[in-house]
Amino acid sequence: MLAAVVLLPSAITAASATQAADVLLSQGKPVATSTVESSSYAGTKAVDGSTTTRWASAEGADPQWLRIDLGQSAAIHRVVLNWEAAYAKKYRIETSDDGTTFTPAATVDNGDGKTDELTLTAHGRYVRLVGVTRATSYGYSLWEMQVFGSTDSSGDTQAPTTPTALTAGATTGTSVALTWSAATDNVGVAGYDILRGGTVVATSATPSYTDTGLTPETSYTYTVRARDAAGNLSSPSAPITVKTKAGSAGGFVLAAAGDIAERCTASSSSCAHVKTAKLVEQMNPAAVITMGDNQYDDAHLSDFKSYYDKTWGKFKSITHPIPGNHESYDDTPFKGYEDYFGAIAKPQGKRYYSWEMGNWHFIALDSNDFVTHDDFAEPPQITWLKQDLAANKKGCVAAYYHHPRWSSGDHGDNKDSIELWNIMTANKVDLVLNGHDHDYERFVPQNADGKADANGPVEIVGGSGGANLYDLSPAHDTTAKLLKTFGVLKLSMTDTSFQTQLIGVDNKVLDSSPTYTCH
Repeated sequence: MLAAVVLLPSAITAASATQAADVLLSQGKPVATSTVESSSYAGTKAVDGSTTTRWASAEGADPQWLRIDLGQSAAIHRVVLNWEAAYAKKYRIETSDDGTTFTPAATVDNGDGKTDELTLTAHGRYVRLVGVTRATSYGYSLWEMQVFGSTDSSGDTQAPTTPTALTAGATTGTSVALTWSAATDNVGVAGYDILRGGTVVATSATPSYTDTGLTPETSYTYTVRARDAAGNLSSPSAPITVKTKAGSAGGFVLAAAGDIAERCTASSSSCAHVKTAKLVEQMNPAAVITMGDNQYDDAHLSDFKSYYDKTWGKFKSITHPIPGNHESYDDTPFKGYEDYFGAIAKPQGKRYYSWEMGNWHFIALDSNDFVTHDDFAEPPQITWLKQDLAANKKGCVAAYYHHPRWSSGDHGDNKDSIELWNIMTANKVDLVLNGHDHDYERFVPQNADGKADANGPVEIVGGSGGANLYDLSPAHDTTAKLLKTFGVLKLSMTDTSFQTQLIGVDNKVLDSSPTYTCH
């Protein structure tokens, strides 16, 4: 046992003779979890017998759990946990006869992230791992959880009949509807396991299921099997292969970055905004978002024409910009910015505005206006923001402005953005994009106090568009990823969710977020 374990009264070390008769009880069995980071890291990945697939819980939250249904009561002698990098510092193993009332079997208080082999004596049909304290800012992640022991000899041992007539119904770019003929059993069918590519991805109480979160224009092979209350499993049905449709209703890709164009051109091999513009071109986005400081150092119209326009300017027709503090560095503040972008700089008469795409409402703000102000008058932009949010009818909301509330970069946390951030959290905004610090930092969802909270927005500082990079400070507790690098954010949006990636100038994915469901 690689981690120190406290065995409770029901968890006395099993005798060697008993362990010799142990069998692996957990592989391929139904799994339930408190959360998943995304559909790619489902709980079933922890019992599929592969050490290259894993379960991962949502980032930044304690406690989290994974529960395995062994199918019937069993004597449990050994649990083996193969942790990924996001491991538990403190956790416990629990067992249950009914899946509701659990009894602790073992606790670990100093997990080290290695493979933990826990020897115990316990009994039950359900085995649950409860992560109490994370060792990292991420969630909990297991390559594999194995439960060894011996099933009770008494009770029902007859398996249900094999389901037949598995058929695919309505199919979209991201979903497949499945139906099949019901199985029979000597006692009663308790439910069905749905297998995609040979791996259980879900269970259903009825002979139908819709598999979601799929990739467009991709072939998937399905089978189903029946199970009874004693855990007896039928043979898998005859397989069918289904190809999802092209595209996804409501889905689109955006490119985003801030702090973009230094005074350099393609003649200089070190000119980063030339390289980041190529990334945008490869993404072929539906729209481009800029988070301010589009042009350095002084944003005269001549500078925009000489530098920004040569690279990111090719996307001007689909760009929704906002200004940073450098746009105010002109003989007449913001004149070069407004002259260069024209109508799209102030589409609603101000340097702040909103726009929509799909089921998303986007709010573009000018955080230069939002600085420390007196307590007797609300800034007009804040009044507008509250009204805009109140009038929104879309299901997902993103906001972007230059100065971040939270940052581990050179500028650090920005107190001038407190009221903006509080409005975002109060209105359940899903995503907030910023620049200003020349780096990349993705946070887990946070509340108004900067604490991890699944109900808060995801903040991403994307000041990596091409301006000279800044040194980093120690990361916040809620920082999911912090990099000193150039790159462009690729935002994959659907009508109900979003997922982000940072693409580096070598065209490699430097960071990927979970898929978040809109609030």
